[in-house]
Amino acid sequence: MTSISRRTLLTSASAAAVSSLAAPALVSDALSSSGELNILMWSDYLPQSFVKAFTDKTGIKLNHTAIGSNEAIVEKMRASGGAGFDIASPTNHRNLQWAELGLLQPFDMTRVPIEGVTPSMGKIGSSVWNFGDKGPHWLPFLWGTEGIAWRTDHWAPKDGVPSYGDIWAEETAGKTMGRPQSMMLGAGLYLETTGVLKPGEVWTAYESEEKMRPVWEKITEWCIARKPAIKLLWNDAGAQKKALLDGDVVVGQTWDGPPLALKNAGKPVMYRAPKEGALAWVDGLAISAGAKNIDQIYAFIDFAYTPEPAGRAIQIHGYNSPVVGADKFAGATYTKNFGEAYPGDALGNLNTWPAEPPWYAALRTEFVTRFTSA
Repeated sequence: MTSISRRTLLTSASAAAVSSLAAPALVSDALSSSGELNILMWSDYLPQSFVKAFTDKTGIKLNHTAIGSNEAIVEKMRASGGAGFDIASPTNHRNLQWAELGLLQPFDMTRVPIEGVTPSMGKIGSSVWNFGDKGPHWLPFLWGTEGIAWRTDHWAPKDGVPSYGDIWAEETAGKTMGRPQSMMLGAGLYLETTGVLKPGEVWTAYESEEKMRPVWEKITEWCIARKPAIKLLWNDAGAQKKALLDGDVVVGQTWDGPPLALKNAGKPVMYRAPKEGALAWVDGLAISAGAKNIDQIYAFIDFAYTPEPAGRAIQIHGYNSPVVGADKFAGATYTKNFGEAYPGDALGNLNTWPAEPPWYAALRTEFVTRFTSA
């Protein structure tokens, strides 16, 4: 994805929408055979109602191992060589890290109703996740952003539009939160607006170690100097929700799902894309090289790519679905929250994470460790 809009993400390709509604049941054998399915997936992506509906329809028991980071996915898959898991859920921009691991196998695309997915996301697997020209090793499952969430009863951004700089501001010191690696990147985007960094330097840092080091040196020094302002360093959805619910945090850099789930529940919480642009990602489905329950995998994909269950799920967890027509089943609250999270030209201003080379991830870890241990 080089650019994202409400149209291309949720309502593009009307022909695809018609096709998805008419997609044949390609997994009839799996639907009658039941069995089990072992999924290594982000902690809040599988609401109980979604899991129950899947089991009720297919007879397949879903075993969910919850994780909170891409690093955890890689670690668990490496530790077992992929054995014990049928499906993992890496993020789209981690393709360069997975290409040489040998932990995944390609999808049989004759069994995937890919026509029911927004084309801009459906083609990711056939392009950057087509390892060894053996076919797609990744399918889109959910997409979302990282931006700014806040307690509406304790704080409000100036002019209604937050900034990554708000996380580090004196007025909210001791009451903010973020995930170290991405809040430091967000700080870098903010520093581009203040003159500490040149416009575009955060993204050119992905090109080489020589370009990355001076940029992240400045970011790290700036963040360390302001680290006392940070109340919480989070690493999963549960920690984000708890901090906002308890009132320990009044503003934070978060994923969109956790605060929007709280907002759906009537809590005084708001989420919005910051003026520097929200960070956009797509989390996917990948088949483990050690997968045992192959028919069950395709039964899950068929169910997940059906608009109604996909829409019911995003209504609960607050993220967004690549399935064409899913938003029609997500309810009026989802539509309202989406509009408030991405007002004006916010969708056109999204920052899509570039593909992350292994050297970049390793070097970033050095800078993040310097910050967290300071």
